[in-house]
Amino acid sequence: MGKLVLTTFVTLDGVYQAPGGPTEDPSNGFDQGGWSVPYGDEDFGRFMTEVFDHVGAFLLGRRTYDIFAAHWPRVTDPADPVAAKLNGLPKYVASSTLTDPGWAGTTVISGDLGKEVTALKERTDGELQVHGSGALARSLLAQDLVDTVHLLTFPVVLGAGRRLFAEGAVPTAFRHTGGRITGAGVSIQSYDLAGRPAYGSYELPETA
Repeated sequence: MGKLVLTTFVTLDGVYQAPGGPTEDPSNGFDQGGWSVPYGDEDFGRFMTEVFDHVGAFLLGRRTYDIFAAHWPRVTDPADPVAAKLNGLPKYVASSTLTDPGWAGTTVISGDLGKEVTALKERTDGELQVHGSGALARSLLAQDLVDTVHLLTFPVVLGAGRRLFAEGAVPTAFRHTGGRITGAGVSIQSYDLAGRPAYGSYELPETA
């Protein structure tokens, strides 16, 4: 059974919206798109190449799928490790409105998310990877369908935009499995889901 691995970019204040460009996702009046681009150094590129080395299939939300489908089919260099995987491997997009995807190798899933994703994990050889897709990521996390999170935190605060872990997120504990800091200051940390949080207290015990 394959693992579901989420790779997501966030700011220090938890925003995931439109990391890759000003026109990527201006919804709700968001005008700070492209905030990750100044930090895209060799260390960052090396890590992303490593992530794509393990992929067996992709699971994307509708917004991220549309962004990817407008860009990656035009990148035809067979030596590009990201483009080769995105264009050549199966892609699944969670959508109730997309009916005729134009990107080759795409299947739309519109039924019960838990059942559909569990079935995808069982038949995927390698990782079932989610990139971006914040709304989908939140739904997957809420249903405990994610196995591993690669959280890339960029040294910038925006003060606006959609946040990955918003109010109402399901309380979840993670186990840290590795990390590094890029030359440009991006903190790349990997976590496996570890159930529900444990709680304690630093209060000193009362003495008689």
